[in-house]
Amino acid sequence: MHDFTVLVLPGAFNSSVAVTMDILAAAEAMAARAGVAPPRWRLCSVHGGPVQLRAGMSLDTTRLPVRPRDDRSTWVVPGLGLNTPGEIRRCLESDEAAKAIAALARHAKSGGQVAASCSAVFLLNAAGLLQGRRATISWWYAPLLARMAPGCTVDADRMVCSDGPVVTAGAAFAQTDLMLHLLRERCGSALTDLVSRMLLIDGRQAQAPFIAAEVLASGNDLVARLAARVESALPEAPAVSELAREFCMSERTLSRHIHKATGKSTQALVQSVRLRRARALLESSRMTVEQVAGAVGYQDATALRRLMKKVAGANPSRYRA
Repeated sequence: MHDFTVLVLPGAFNSSVAVTMDILAAAEAMAARAGVAPPRWRLCSVHGGPVQLRAGMSLDTTRLPVRPRDDRSTWVVPGLGLNTPGEIRRCLESDEAAKAIAALARHAKSGGQVAASCSAVFLLNAAGLLQGRRATISWWYAPLLARMAPGCTVDADRMVCSDGPVVTAGAAFAQTDLMLHLLRERCGSALTDLVSRMLLIDGRQAQAPFIAAEVLASGNDLVARLAARVESALPEAPAVSELAREFCMSERTLSRHIHKATGKSTQALVQSVRLRRARALLESSRMTVEQVAGAVGYQDATALRRLMKKVAGANPSRYRA
């Protein structure tokens, strides 16, 4: 019996596959020291044999069992190197992806757990596994996933989302956070903490500190201009009503445009600009947390700390060089 089945598709992101294998291999090697049984895992593909990853890299895999009996392993799909909606569409329409999607659906239907990061989350959606669930994905793909999966609550602020048997993670390097989460679930905290310390990795709770509103909007000119307007006005961030007047539209129309482009409300977009600026000041200046809070328009450091903890899952001190 296996604990993990790593399902690799052609074109998978090199580092996403590699970090999955490295974390599981490290867990195997350190299990005795942690006093637990080592995790058992297998590296599979739809057809078996060599699988071509990004940039010409390849690795050997075994064939994914068509109808495995009693498979209680967690199926993990590392992130795919897909950069545009067109590439995502072509991938989902490919024969290999179709077979992987069907296999994921069967595994989940039989009670198995499935997990994916980055653009591989689109495979879970195609398998019908995100309906009625909360999920995350690479933050710049959140609006696209929200359109493709109207029955799913897309929470792009989170690094890892676990909802029943479905676990999703953000951008490609969030595969690290995903594997630590799954390892902790499957093998316990003692082994996971040991692996984390030995490999010098730390599970992060949120993508929010990394989100750039302009990129999230995929080039939307209105969002780019609004974000620039807000940042230039700090510490006095303009009210939503003022922004609506400046952009010659009602608050409701502005909100509709912003939500369509980013999946966020206008106020949430303003807040993300303030938090991004706060993080930049914390990382690049010698300003105190109190001074940073004032520079981005918060009344005191307590307000900034509380908001960063809520949205980003970390205190301001974490972003100090």
